Amino acid sequence: MTAEPMTVPAPPPTERQKTAALRRLIVLQLLFELALPLGAFYGLQAAGASQWAALAAGSLLAVPWLVHGMVRRRRVDAMGLFTLCLMLLGALMSMVTGDPRVLLVRDSWIFGLIGLWILGTLATRRPFIMYLGQTVVTAKLGEAGWRAWASRWDTEPVFRRDVRVLTAVWGVVFTLDAVVRVVLALTLPVGSVPLVSTVQWLVVLAGLLLFHNVYVTRRGLKA
Repeated sequence: MTAEPMTVPAPPPTERQKTAALRRLIVLQLLFELALPLGAFYGLQAAGASQWAALAAGSLLAVPWLVHGMVRRRRVDAMGLFTLCLMLLGALMSMVTGDPRVLLVRDSWIFGLIGLWILGTLATRRPFIMYLGQTVVTAKLGEAGWRAWASRWDTEPVFRRDVRVLTAVWGVVFTLDAVVRVVLALTLPVGSVPLVSTVQWLVVLAGLLLFHNVYVTRRGLKA
């Protein structure tokens, strides 16, 4: 009889590896969900496309990225699916009206509906931060690391409270951001709205992520 070779478990990822994985995820999201649609809009405008066509094409460029993420992870991402449905619905609505401002306001109600959905998850056993945590923790530690982190929900009341606090903050920020986007979409020239809205969102997102990182570090939620 021959002895079975022993399987040596892989060493846990270092802090540098976890940070690198998270940065890679953020860079890809910014590239495919912000930079690519924005670049497509202004590029198509420069090539002579109408504002409506440029907005529609730029918005739909994010769809393959969202679908690819679900296929690669072999699970339906509720947040991604929700965003995907709203994007497609907004594109169909704009095809009926032909008004580019419909697409611009559509971005506003997408963020508003996302904000309301986030707040709605507060009453469930899976608040929004658990969805967000699944993406982030899996990118850093893999599926096993995610399961270990998520198991704290069932055993730590303080963990549950902190997750709900973070969820409430994210929901309020998304909802208020939607109001600002509506004002921008209805008052600024159509051609300047995508750039101004993107810059405004990056500023809001940077502040939100800074608060999130400080909070999870101080409250012991960091994976």
